Amino acid sequence: MAYETILVERRGAVTLVTLNRPQALNALNSQVLAELIAAFEAFDADETQGCAVLTGSEKAFAAGADIKEMAGMGFAQMYGTNHFAGYDRITATRKPIIAAVAGYALGGGCELAMMCDFILAADSAKFGQPEIKLGVSPGMGGSQRLTRAVGKAKAMEMCLTGRMMDAAEAERAGLVSRILPAADLVEEAVKTADLIAGMAPLAVKANKEMVNAAFETTLGQGVAFERRLFHALFGTEDQKEGMTAFVEKRPGNWTGK
Repeated sequence: MAYETILVERRGAVTLVTLNRPQALNALNSQVLAELIAAFEAFDADETQGCAVLTGSEKAFAAGADIKEMAGMGFAQMYGTNHFAGYDRITATRKPIIAAVAGYALGGGCELAMMCDFILAADSAKFGQPEIKLGVSPGMGGSQRLTRAVGKAKAMEMCLTGRMMDAAEAERAGLVSRILPAADLVEEAVKTADLIAGMAPLAVKANKEMVNAAFETTLGQGVAFERRLFHALFGTEDQKEGMTAFVEKRPGNWTGK
């Protein structure tokens, strides 16, 4: 598929997806959504690809949803089309996606980054949910994912005031996993993705699934779910290979079976 608003590059077992609307600070419109869905569904279906990285430009990961596209819409159109619901198809990706964020990740941009499995931030990154300044609210999961990531107090303050959080605060609050120099961000993210892609594929999917379950279930249910997936992995060839390789002090040769 030919893309107009994103760039897609395969680096070995890693798919690098770059938002590419520099004239609009990578604002997210319906075309971007359609192309992101297509790119990530192709990534998920490609057995040669083990992990993806989603990034933007040095100035902006994504400065928000495209206000010009939404400004004239009314309730009937928003509700009737279930606007933004398509982004759920990105979160359904079974393989991991890393967000590599430099510059502004605001509104929909912050929400898109939080849809990924974890965020690596450049020292220049700034996160925020400024929708209230437009008389609206987050609409792509920002109030929910941000609260789960940083807690009620900080999420409530950010949603009610629209203030931005810099990379250092985001790391302290638990929104991002690591801060990297902006010049090294994408290469370090690809390196991390390559490390993940080098793990046993079924174990990668299982680990992603069980960590995500922690946000959907009680502790008891989550531990039981984790244990069942742990047991299930003992039915794979990769488990036998992994433990044999450990004993023999060599890397595992994974088959995804």
